[in-house]
Amino acid sequence: MLEIALKGSKNYWIWILCLLAVIGAGTIAYIDQFMNGLMITGMSRDVTWGFYIANFTFLVGVAAGGVMVVIPYYLHDYEKFHRITILGEFLAVASLVMCLLFIIVDLGQPTRMLNVLLYPTPHSMLFYDMIVLNGYLFLNIVVGWKVLEAERNQVEPDWWVKPLVYVSIPFAIGIHTVTAFLYCGLPGRGFWLTAILAPRFLASAFAAGPAFLIILCYIIRKFTKFDPGWDAMQTLAKIVCYAIIANIFFFFCEVFVVFYSGIPGHMSHLKYLFFGYHGYDMMVPWMWSAFILMGTGAVFMVIPKLRNNKTLLPVTCAMIFIGAWIDKALGMIAGGFIPSPLHHVTEYAPTGKEIVIALAVYATGFLVLTILYKLATTVKEEVRG
Repeated sequence: MLEIALKGSKNYWIWILCLLAVIGAGTIAYIDQFMNGLMITGMSRDVTWGFYIANFTFLVGVAAGGVMVVIPYYLHDYEKFHRITILGEFLAVASLVMCLLFIIVDLGQPTRMLNVLLYPTPHSMLFYDMIVLNGYLFLNIVVGWKVLEAERNQVEPDWWVKPLVYVSIPFAIGIHTVTAFLYCGLPGRGFWLTAILAPRFLASAFAAGPAFLIILCYIIRKFTKFDPGWDAMQTLAKIVCYAIIANIFFFFCEVFVVFYSGIPGHMSHLKYLFFGYHGYDMMVPWMWSAFILMGTGAVFMVIPKLRNNKTLLPVTCAMIFIGAWIDKALGMIAGGFIPSPLHHVTEYAPTGKEIVIALAVYATGFLVLTILYKLATTVKEEVRG
């Protein structure tokens, strides 16, 4: 089926070339980082996770969000999701590719990633993170490919495909749960030391992932002959609605516990994010923007007339997606490291080269997504004649 990706319109090849150009620029920047080390980034002794891990954390959620089309279709025979299930699975594949690339560039010395395999440490959450991330990637590649191949040949998928689908569901939940455990398992960081972090991660994942999938469905409808289906998109919008409300609710539960208990070590992180701390307020406009975007998006999703508006829906999804990215990517990292356990403040901002490398990782993910969606939409167009 890969030969399908070699045929496309002029706009298709312009898009591919643009992605390759960004990847090329990022590769040059990464060579500089590889030669000179992470000193080219904005990270420091006090802030050891930066823009790379921030985006990794968020994209794990986007990958996990794909399960919100798999569960209704495969477990509840929700036929409206028949057309878009493959899109959710391929979105998970592209997101996981970006996740793994962000881990590689964050390591500085990429060969160190082999240490997880050469020297396995089952008592470390990193060991289980490696298992669930690679396992979920493998499952989505195999299931997505075999289902699409069967649809092209107009036959039923092999009998062993559906059991793999069932196995992929706990893996989808596991990738973001284990990622949350990486954070809340660090007792020296008050902002992350909370049992509600995993539910928050999953709620934001089930909002951001389907929200981005809706936006992709709009793009597919505009540039291809394949129609994912308005009813399916409306169901996804309802999932986004409930998930983003749950995410905001979980956050306010945390705010109540922190400020009602009056624990200084916990309050200082939230004060820094939303009001500034000892004159340092870099994150304040970002965090307020995030919750205004998510809150406004939630209101638009709750009201049926606004949710059913075909023009407003992609805008609302973009608001929720961007708000979730700021909250879970930028806010999660900055809030955890600032202030330090010794109450020192070292603010962090990514450098230009750091941003270029991150953009190259995103471009790689979008290249994978473009090729996979090209295969999926072409096959579905062929089958429908």
